[in-house]
Amino acid sequence: MERITWDQYFMAQSHLLALRSTCPRLSVGATIVRDKRIIAGGYNGSISGDEHCIDEGCYIRDNHCVRTIHAEINALLQCAKYGISTNGADIYITHFPCLQCTKAIIQSGIKNVYYASDYKNDPYAIEILNKAGVNVVHVPFNKSKIDFLKDEKYQIVLDLLEKLRQSGADKEELSLYEEKVKELFDIST
Repeated sequence: MERITWDQYFMAQSHLLALRSTCPRLSVGATIVRDKRIIAGGYNGSISGDEHCIDEGCYIRDNHCVRTIHAEINALLQCAKYGISTNGADIYITHFPCLQCTKAIIQSGIKNVYYASDYKNDPYAIEILNKAGVNVVHVPFNKSKIDFLKDEKYQIVLDLLEKLRQSGADKEELSLYEEKVKELFDIST
């Protein structure tokens, strides 16, 4: 098995955190790291003890769900709650931070923002991150890197494609499926 980089490791942690999200509009996870050690994590969800979007539906105002606290804020609040400094730390986020989270990240002293997916990247957020000297790095994340059943799944798909081929399935259609399989399993041609 190929060893993943530190960036991929911390991004994987953020993707795991995103699985705890309670807002169906977008699942986001954030991991705060200092000296290659995780100091906090968060996901987007309701305040403790309140209803969750997945149970009660989203509470929408001005096209935003106001029921949830964003992943980045939850991670920063976890540090504040337990007295952990974020000055000079890094944050790994599944999606580019919104403007409000960007401002909180800057104010908290975080020096590096790593994100996996673009999401409504606000030009002003980018501008103030640059002005504040915060390094922003896009870290593409391939979820198959943490799929421990990837090889078995791939073999099953190959076996099914072969059975279809032997049963006389359309070659052009099979070719489309084979390309999709290569894409899903990150197989280079």
